[in-house]
Amino acid sequence: MKITTFNPQIVTKNAEPLIKLFEELGFERRHKQDGIGDYDVTAIRMKDANGFYLDISQVDADIPHDIVSIRMNTDDFEKAYDMLIEHGFKNIYGDRSIPSKSAKSAMMISSTGFAVNLIQHIKND
Repeated sequence: MKITTFNPQIVTKNAEPLIKLFEELGFERRHKQDGIGDYDVTAIRMKDANGFYLDISQVDADIPHDIVSIRMNTDDFEKAYDMLIEHGFKNIYGDRSIPSKSAKSAMMISSTGFAVNLIQHIKND
């Protein structure tokens, strides 16, 4: 299994104030994808001049507060998923992943409360 991306991610109900804050800190919007999965997720990818990435995901879900997580893309979703399960992580979606046109993902929460958004991009040959 190879990790292809590893960076911070914030999951929120209201992305605009966070986007504005990080733009003031020197980040620029690089990519935006709307309408991901059953939770109507909007994903915003940002990058600063030093090459640091930040993802902000706006969700239409009943979350009590923003969730700070690690975005981890991998080339083998199932292997990474099983490894996280073995280490006590739970998938907040039960046993399913969230599909999009270009990826599948699962938000995995550890027993101590930190989150890993596990993602594998789907390559269209």
